[in-house]
Amino acid sequence: MKQHERYVVAGGRRLEGEVAISGAKNAALPILAAALLTAGESVIHNAPMIRDVAVMIEILRKLGARVEEGPAGVSGRTLHIRADGVSSLEVGADFTREMRSSIFLMGPLLARVGKIRISYPGGCAIGPRPIDFHLRGLEMLGARIEERFGYIEASVPRRLRGTEIYLDFPSVGATENLMMAAVLAEGTTVIRNAAREPEIVDLQEFLNKLGAKVRGAGLDVIRIDGVRRLGSVEHTVIPDRIEAGTFLAAGAITGGEVTVQGVIPEHLDAVTAKLREMGVTVREGAGSVTAIGPRRLKATDLKTLPYPGFPTDMQPQMMALMAVADGTSIITETIFENRFKVADELRRLGANIKTEGRTAVVQGVRSLSGATVECPALREGMALILAGLVAEGETEIEAIYHIDRGYQNLEEKLTRIGAVIERR
Repeated sequence: MKQHERYVVAGGRRLEGEVAISGAKNAALPILAAALLTAGESVIHNAPMIRDVAVMIEILRKLGARVEEGPAGVSGRTLHIRADGVSSLEVGADFTREMRSSIFLMGPLLARVGKIRISYPGGCAIGPRPIDFHLRGLEMLGARIEERFGYIEASVPRRLRGTEIYLDFPSVGATENLMMAAVLAEGTTVIRNAAREPEIVDLQEFLNKLGAKVRGAGLDVIRIDGVRRLGSVEHTVIPDRIEAGTFLAAGAITGGEVTVQGVIPEHLDAVTAKLREMGVTVREGAGSVTAIGPRRLKATDLKTLPYPGFPTDMQPQMMALMAVADGTSIITETIFENRFKVADELRRLGANIKTEGRTAVVQGVRSLSGATVECPALREGMALILAGLVAEGETEIEAIYHIDRGYQNLEEKLTRIGAVIERR
């Protein structure tokens, strides 16, 4: 991955065909961190081959874990992880500035070895994502936390202690971090107002295969009965619902017919409901979903919400669809306050979008025209690719290293279903 690389997308092609969906980025990252909880072996199938996973593997190795990578598959690869030799307990800024998910390491390391020093995490510039929920919850479990010189230093005098934790907001990351910390804590931990995303259910399944006692994932109350030690595990990461939604949107915006394979259709309910409102024909099968785009999309309104509401990670892609829909669409973003940065770039392509605070008004136009745009963040980069697929002429998308963080073999998958896209 080189930071000066760009995508060149030729518009006007109808996409048609099948796409094999990779393992979920947002499930794989906490599961990789959870492998630090045990001295046994963690065998993780379907780990997506993306930049964020590569960075997490680098971090695990830096900490002293052994990670063996199996051959690449259609939807990911198999990882063999042994963390019995963890020695270093510091994660520096060179890792954390690139990936916010490094914060997941706090819970497992405090639970397993009782200490960690980690630089403040980075990630996409889509607005504040406070780690206060993580830190406050870990303190309630008995951790001592100091913040100084750009680092978070945390330690546990003896062993974490189970407690009741109420999250002011159903933060996915905090829910996962506290779940991982609590599995080795003394006594019982109850997390109330927990996030309900499918990735949290997948983490629960991984932890329970290790020998943890976790129940309630997928509901707003999760109960964890602490155990003394964990064993070995073999687990397959769930398919990536955001990647699947993105490819369905690609079929919809180009008036094509795209089928995503190897998915869990109910994980996509919020997305497919909105696509139907926009005039897209959606067909569900056993492990597959097909989107057939209309001659022209219809406008709709959208409000992002925690799961099972509409995912904020699909909001930029939907903005691209709305930009060429018939009528006026309104987006209300309730999760991240800076998630409308892609609007500026879409306007370069001819979109008519006005934003104020957490609201965007999108007046659909008949056509977009190719231009040079810059990718501001991961999902926003995919929105620009979608727009480029229907824009007249060529669209050049710069700073595509953001996109590499979350999509495996993107240009190959798009080319296979008829897109003309080139990395330069």
